[in-house]
Amino acid sequence: MPAGGEPAARAFYSGVLGLTEVPKPEALAGRGGAWFAAGTVQLHLGVESEFRPARKAHPALRVHGLSALVQRCEAAGYAISWDTPLPGQTRVHVADPFGNRLELLEVGGD
Repeated sequence: MPAGGEPAARAFYSGVLGLTEVPKPEALAGRGGAWFAAGTVQLHLGVESEFRPARKAHPALRVHGLSALVQRCEAAGYAISWDTPLPGQTRVHVADPFGNRLELLEVGGD
């Protein structure tokens, strides 16, 4: 993420996606960025001085209640792109506030 993007990251990753922000280790805190977690998964956003969003490469997050999550994303102004379903999975893509692509997938259904 770009420098100074922590408030936008918190609003999206915690406020919209529902991840919990976790403190960065003291030795890394001065670098900026933000870390988030859900269960055993952690997502670390670092600051890059010449930031370019990842538009193709992306993490895929398995979620429960995809329909409700899609509604929260759209209500917050984030466009959803529905992807081709895979056997037993429903998938969407959304860009974070910095343009990074994320895949949200649900196994089974709501």
